[in-house]
Amino acid sequence: MDRRRILVVEDERALADAIAARLRSEGFDVDLASTGPAAVETVAHTNPDLVVLDVMLPGFDGLEVCRRIQSRPEGAVAVLMLTARSDETDQLVGLGVGADDYMSKPFSMRTLVARVHALLRRVERHPAPTPTVVHEFDDVRVDEHARRVFRDGDEVHLTRTEFDLLLFLARRPGAAFGRDRLLSDVWGWSRDDSMTSVPSRTVDSHVKALRRKLGSDVVRTVHGVGYAFRARA
Repeated sequence: MDRRRILVVEDERALADAIAARLRSEGFDVDLASTGPAAVETVAHTNPDLVVLDVMLPGFDGLEVCRRIQSRPEGAVAVLMLTARSDETDQLVGLGVGADDYMSKPFSMRTLVARVHALLRRVERHPAPTPTVVHEFDDVRVDEHARRVFRDGDEVHLTRTEFDLLLFLARRPGAAFGRDRLLSDVWGWSRDDSMTSVPSRTVDSHVKALRRKLGSDVVRTVHGVGYAFRARA
């Protein structure tokens, strides 16, 4: 199997070198960039499998980097965003511009490596082509094969992770799932990844992003359990 390539975009050199060294020890090929423009240029030349992307960068910030690399003709790339800010609004903006996941600084290298492996496992899933399957619930339409979502006939653009979460719930309308189950089945976390170190806010933030894009009634909170797609009317 070919070695996976990761781009680390971080302007704090000591942290960038530490992340790169740890990822190389895990068997990844790693490139480094320290500014927004350099990150976009490196993605264009190396086509990485995943980008570890800091939000605060010289030139232009990580949010703009994410917007630009996710709009390339070559298609989206997996992005794990790093932020020193704990404000939930900042995290939702990151998810909204195409990040697949985020981590707040400071973090442990062990957790970073586990999140990278989990994200790559999910991105690398390539199911065999199947006939078009469409889930329709009142004014919401989820097309599995085309990976497109519509509400009131208008297409709603979701990130890869948002679509995967919505599809998991839409396949089981009315059934409630806890955060641990969603982290396992949607994010690809296994017990070996020390799942307990993953903040439940990862799931919560993606649910809030879905509600913001599709409406607050699409994914409901089941108190004491987790989340459920609204039942068919």
